[in-house]
Amino acid sequence: MPDQRTLIQRLNLRGNPLSKGHRRIAEFIAQNYDKAVFMTAATLGHACGVSESTVVRFATAMGYEGYPELRETLASLVRQQLTSEQRFAIASSLPARDVLSTVLHNDEQNIRKTVEALSRKDFDDVVSRLLSARRIYVMGLRSAAPLAQFMYHYLHQVLDDVKLVHNTTGDVFEEIARISSKDVLVGISFPRYSARTLECMRFAKQNGAQVVGLTDGDMSPLHEEADVCLCASTDMASFVDSLAAPLSVINALVVSVGLNRREELASHFKRLEGIWNAHSVYIDKKES
Repeated sequence: MPDQRTLIQRLNLRGNPLSKGHRRIAEFIAQNYDKAVFMTAATLGHACGVSESTVVRFATAMGYEGYPELRETLASLVRQQLTSEQRFAIASSLPARDVLSTVLHNDEQNIRKTVEALSRKDFDDVVSRLLSARRIYVMGLRSAAPLAQFMYHYLHQVLDDVKLVHNTTGDVFEEIARISSKDVLVGISFPRYSARTLECMRFAKQNGAQVVGLTDGDMSPLHEEADVCLCASTDMASFVDSLAAPLSVINALVVSVGLNRREELASHFKRLEGIWNAHSVYIDKKES
C-alpha cells in the first residue's frame, strides 16, 4: 500500500486543509485505494458514512471540476501501485463468458482515449527528434519489452543507427554507456513502472542526450524525466497490461518517420526483398 499521507497530498491539488468530513473521505480512499477507484460518488459516500453531495464537494475542494476527474486521477495513481495479486483479484470477478468482449472493448476504449488526448505537437516533436538523431536507443523492460522490440524492429529498417537496450549484458548501463548529446533515448514503461528504465532515462539526460518517454499519463514518473512524452491509455480489464494503444502510437511513429524518408526507404526495401527471396526468409506463395 502506498503511504497514505503521500497519496492524499498528491490528490489534493489545492493543498488546503480538509474538513472533518472530507478528511474521512480522504482517509478511506488512502486505505482502500484499490476499491475506491471503482466506486461512484454515491457508493463512496455510503462507505464513508457521508452523503453523495459531500463526496462531490470533496472533489471540488481538492481542486477538481468534479468527482469523475478526481476518480480518473486516482485511477492513474492506483495503476502505479497495484500488485499482480491485486490485479488478479480484480480480474477474478469477471465472468468467463464476458472475457473476450470485455478485453477487446477495453482495448478499443484505450485507443479512443489516446486519440483524443495525445498531443499532435508532441508527436511531431518526437518524429523530428528521431529523424535528426545520430543514434536512437530504444528501451523497454518487462511487460514493455515487446513494445521496445516492435519499435526497434521497424525503426531499424527505416533509420541507420538504432539500438535495442534489452539487458543482454547483465547491466543496461553498459549498453548506453556511449550515449551523447547527438543521441535519443526512447524510454517505454507502464504501470508498474520499471525502476531501471527510469534510471537509464536520467543517465541519458545527464549525458546530454535527448530523452523521449512513452507512458500512460502525466502522473507517470517517466513524464518528469523526458524532454517530450507521449501518453497512451493502458487502463486494464485484467491482470494483463493493455498495450493496444501504446503499440498503435509506436506504429504511427514508425510510419511517420518512414514517410519522411520515402525515396531512401523505397530503395532499401527493394534491396531487402532481394535478400529475403534469395535466402527464403518468407514462404513463397507458389509453395503454400
